[in-house]
Amino acid sequence: MKSKTQKLLFIINPGSGNNTIDFKKEIKAFFKSKAEDFEIYELPKDCALADLKTTIKNSKADRVIAVGGDGTLKLVAECLLETTTPIGIIPAGSANGMAKELNIPLKIEEALALTITAKPKQIHAVLVNDELCIHLADIGFNAFLVKKFDELHGRGMWTYAKAAWQAFWNHHKMDVEFKIGKKLIKQKAAMVAIANATQYGSGLQINPDGKLDDTLFEIILVKEYAVMEILKIWVSNLPWNPKKIESFQASSLKITTKYKAHFQVDGEYIGKVNEIEAKLIPKAIHIIAGPSV
Repeated sequence: MKSKTQKLLFIINPGSGNNTIDFKKEIKAFFKSKAEDFEIYELPKDCALADLKTTIKNSKADRVIAVGGDGTLKLVAECLLETTTPIGIIPAGSANGMAKELNIPLKIEEALALTITAKPKQIHAVLVNDELCIHLADIGFNAFLVKKFDELHGRGMWTYAKAAWQAFWNHHKMDVEFKIGKKLIKQKAAMVAIANATQYGSGLQINPDGKLDDTLFEIILVKEYAVMEILKIWVSNLPWNPKKIESFQASSLKITTKYKAHFQVDGEYIGKVNEIEAKLIPKAIHIIAGPSV
């Protein structure tokens, strides 16, 4: 008996990255000699979640592939939350944090091959102020950096560096408060990250102990603008200096700030808030990962 041909739906975000690759052309060329069936859908500007859900449902796809950055992956994941349909990634964003986390190749032919052959793994996610977080959310310095990055023309690491410079000179510390068990944390901080993954798309490792398939997320309290401290952890695997950075674990959390702070989720700037509520979503999605993940 002939096995059913696998169907893949590619969700392309034409606004991702620097538009140097024609992804429609590359996908069509790759599958020209393959047995798999495929369909391509380009996200319209200001795509409604309900419309995308309908598109995915009508496609009857066995696997749905996000072609974009972390924001595109987040959108696709919102449509397939707590289902068994695997989600793949073709890295096409500015930073591609989750693709790096999952060891997805940046070469498009290798990434496309994974969408067919790789076995999906089930991972958790975090709901942060009713926003689905697959990768990393935070308040404070990095969220302000994301805002600055969005305001600048161009993409890539040079634009990121300019945004970081502007954020560094214009951001101020926050007064934050949250509870871990019975312990009350009150602290001036540069930023607080809700970390599902281990590193930002820039490659900067913020959460060395993070695991995508456990039952907790991490809270990274950065008390100072401690880039060198994070680099030290990244390079040497030495423990945090608790005077500068602390790490906690939880499955739910509420953070309050004295004044409103910049807030981002998975690289998308949300706005300013003075309250964050986070809750783990266990076994949230099935995702296609690269080798050794």
